[in-house]
Amino acid sequence: IMLSFLFYLIVLVVALVLYVATFVALVVCYPFDKKRFVVHKLSKWITDVFFGFGLVMGRRVEGVENIDPKQEYVMVLNHNSMVDILSIYNLPLVFKWVSKREVYRIPIVGRLLLAHGDIVINRASSKEAMQLVHTRGMEWLSKGASVAIFPEGTRSKDGEIHNFKAGAFILAKDAEVPILPIVLEGTNRVVRKGIFMNWSNRITIKVLPPVSKQDVVERPIKEVMAEVHDKMVDALAEIRERK
Repeated sequence: IMLSFLFYLIVLVVALVLYVATFVALVVCYPFDKKRFVVHKLSKWITDVFFGFGLVMGRRVEGVENIDPKQEYVMVLNHNSMVDILSIYNLPLVFKWVSKREVYRIPIVGRLLLAHGDIVINRASSKEAMQLVHTRGMEWLSKGASVAIFPEGTRSKDGEIHNFKAGAFILAKDAEVPILPIVLEGTNRVVRKGIFMNWSNRITIKVLPPVSKQDVVERPIKEVMAEVHDKMVDALAEIRERK
């Protein structure tokens, strides 16, 4: 119990320092840092502290060779918990999250995400949300930043990957960029018994081969969406078989 509270205190102090640094960086770097690389880097440092630089809670990344750091993607991920957002900042990409507006009401976290340039949607209006994701997503992709989307649209309650919505795939097709599927396992077990940390938990981040720009543009959206869904389901099953 004491270890968990000490951990939260350390994370809070570091987050507050980097919170201030983030807004300084946003103002200073804004004229020349179009995709907010510096702000993204500060966010990465916060998540590194949360995960204890790999010493406290491990993050195993598989398939990082499938990422071209110079390429922007529409990233699609399965969604299990809030930790999903924190977990992938160690990937070599600058990206913007698509997330529900309720997340942005969380103290510190919400303001950081706004400074980061993430896309805030109101899930109560699906048409409005899709239009915003498309408009803002196209803007960020044109600036060289990737866009990270949970294609299930909401958090999975049973840890399985459920049906996808088409928004991410429409965005990739219209922007003519590859789709990068990423499978997360273990993010829903980071916290146990209310607020206490599960120190023995390990997160696996598996980056699958991207769907090429040509395939995204030329193939029907439903076909690409079904293929990505099935590959992510198979990858999740394979990760669990090894544990």
